[in-house]
Formats: sequence, structure tokens, C-alpha cells
Amino acid sequence: MNEPKPKLFVFAAPSGAGKTTLVHAVVSKHPELRFSISYTTRPQRRNEAHGVDYMFVDKDTFNSLRDQGEMLESATVFDNLYGTSRAQVEEHLGNGQSVVLEIDWQGARQVRASMPECVTIFILPPSHDELVRRLRSRGTDSDEVIARRLRDAESDMAHWDEFDYVVINDNLDQAINDLEAVMAGEGDAQATNDEALRGTVAAIVR
Repeated sequence: MNEPKPKLFVFAAPSGAGKTTLVHAVVSKHPELRFSISYTTRPQRRNEAHGVDYMFVDKDTFNSLRDQGEMLESATVFDNLYGTSRAQVEEHLGNGQSVVLEIDWQGARQVRASMPECVTIFILPPSHDELVRRLRSRGTDSDEVIARRLRDAESDMAHWDEFDYVVINDNLDQAINDLEAVMAGEGDAQATNDEALRGTVAAIVR
């Protein structure tokens, strides 16, 4: 029996959808999956390690890598640059390992153009009200920052239809199950062309 072909899974979501929690939960259950570690120009936080959480570089280094074609995708998010290493992704796939990318919709569009065989998945909150609640519940942002994040989140959600699948993150366990089904090639109910799903999404995205 042939081994299943490794896949590139591309995840995007608005701020507040719980993407990182959901994706990390799935990856912890499936240690055979490989995370692509993104490059970023944002400052390193105290609890972060270079080469583990991100590849922390300055803007000149980032731009040089991008100019050399090393970035599979890149984007500016909250005034910082982020990018995915093409060599890192290709190395994992070449070793027979499926790869997980956590990026934004702009990056997903670039990856899809470069690697059209990738599987793209958009994570949504269960409602607009819940999105607002989650953004406020962090307790560390000013009203001005929250308002900006909400505007950005609403703009991001408008691009859900560009993705192959949508997973609604209401109950974490159910969202994990839905995500596992998609990654196993059994996520018909989460496909963006599913009429029932489209109706549900229409009630969330304004």
C-alpha cells in the first residue's frame, strides 16, 4: 500500500477566532505534522525562542531573503513583516511529512498561487458578538486597539470564500474533530461550497 502523499495545510483566521489554540491542539494529537516556523521582524517576546516560535530577523535581512525568492509568502501585519520559508516547507514535504502553515489570507493567496495543491482552511468564530467578546476578554488592549483589531477581523472574514474549507470554532472539541476530518480528506461538511455551511457563515460574516 502506498504511503499517503504529504500535504501542505494552510490555516488563516481573523484575530479572535482561536486559530492558534485550535491548530496547536490538532498538531499535538498528530506529532507527525510539521509546523513551518515563520520569519518575522517583530520584536522577540520574553517567552519566545528564536527558531522555535519564529525566526526573528531585522527588516534588511527579511527583505534580502524575500528578494532572493526564499519567501513562499510574506505579509505586513500590524506594521511587522512575516514570511514563510520556501526551503523549510519543501524540505518537510520532501521528507514525506505534511506541513502546517499559520498565516493570514494574503499569505494564503500567495501560497495557493505558488503551490496550488495546498489545502486551505479558514477558521471563524461562531458569531460576530462572540468575536467582539473574545477580543475584549484579553484585557490587555485599549479600546482603540480593540476597535482596530475588530475592523481588521471583519475585513479578514470577508475573504473566507477564497478557502477550500471553513471550520467554525465554537466548541473546541467539535472544531478539532471538524479539522481532523478536513485534514483526513473527509471534510465535505466543512467545504466552502456546502450550502448549509454557506448559510451558517452568512450569519457570522457581516
